[in-house]
This record gives sequence, structure tokens and C-alpha cells, in this order.
Amino acid sequence: MNSAFDPLTLGFWQTIGMAIGCALIVGFERQIRGKPAGMRTSTLICLGTTIFVYLGTVLDGGVGDPARVIGQVVTGIGFLGGGVILSREGVVVGVTTAAVIWMLAAIGSLIGLGFFSAAFVLSLLTVGVLQGVELMEKSFTALRGGVHNRRQQEEKGNGTSVEQ
Repeated sequence: MNSAFDPLTLGFWQTIGMAIGCALIVGFERQIRGKPAGMRTSTLICLGTTIFVYLGTVLDGGVGDPARVIGQVVTGIGFLGGGVILSREGVVVGVTTAAVIWMLAAIGSLIGLGFFSAAFVLSLLTVGVLQGVELMEKSFTALRGGVHNRRQQEEKGNGTSVEQ
């Protein structure tokens, strides 16, 4: 057994803690929005990926091939992400959740390879993108609507019509 992945060592708990912490950063954002991949799912994806990638680095006496493991993780995560994409009445939903799952696997891969700082920054950046883009979308929607468009929508809701 590799001593670096021994549960009795600090290094083991730092790796596990980092995976759980980064996953919770992203998972909390998804959880409060009521999305399918919340804190539990995010944690399991990131933690599982971390373990698989770490094992890929220590196999065969430390000369494992993490690139092969990461390739297989990407394939598996792609399948998992594809499972959350649905089509409802001609509208495709779940693509953002699938992309978040992909990012969680990337973050877990970084942690498994020992790049803790990069994983933490990418966790924050992922939440920043999710929040920031939504704010931009709301701003653009409000600007596109304008005062006149909003008034027409209100009047349509009341059953009245305004000709201009």
C-alpha cells in the first residue's frame, strides 16, 4: 500500500478534504438553485475522480499512467453528463448540469494529481461563471424588453390591446 494514500496520514485527509471542499463550493451553488447535481452528486463526482486519478499515479510502483486513467474518467463522465441532458417538448435541458459535471471531474483530476491551488481556483471560477452569466442574461433580457415591451405584455395579460 502506498503510504501517501494511507488514511492514517495527513496527506490522505488533505487530498480528501480538498476534493470535498471544492465539490461543495460548486455543489452548493447548484443545490440552492434546485438543480439535479447538487452537493451530494458534486461531492461524489469530484471525490471519485480524485481517487481514480490518484491511483493512476501510484500504480505499478509509482510509474502508473494517469493520462490513461484521466482518458477513461472523461469517457465515463461524458456518459454520466449525457444522462442528464433531456429534451422536453422540443427544448433541450440539462446541458449546463452536464457541463458542471465535466468541470467537477476536471477539478477532481487536478486534485488527484496534486494541483490543489488550481482546483480551488477553478471551483471558484466555475461558480463565478454560473452566477455571472446568469446576471448578464437577466440584464440583457431586461434591456431587450424595454419599457414599451413590458407595457404591451402587461396589457396582453389584462386582455386589452394597444395599437401604436
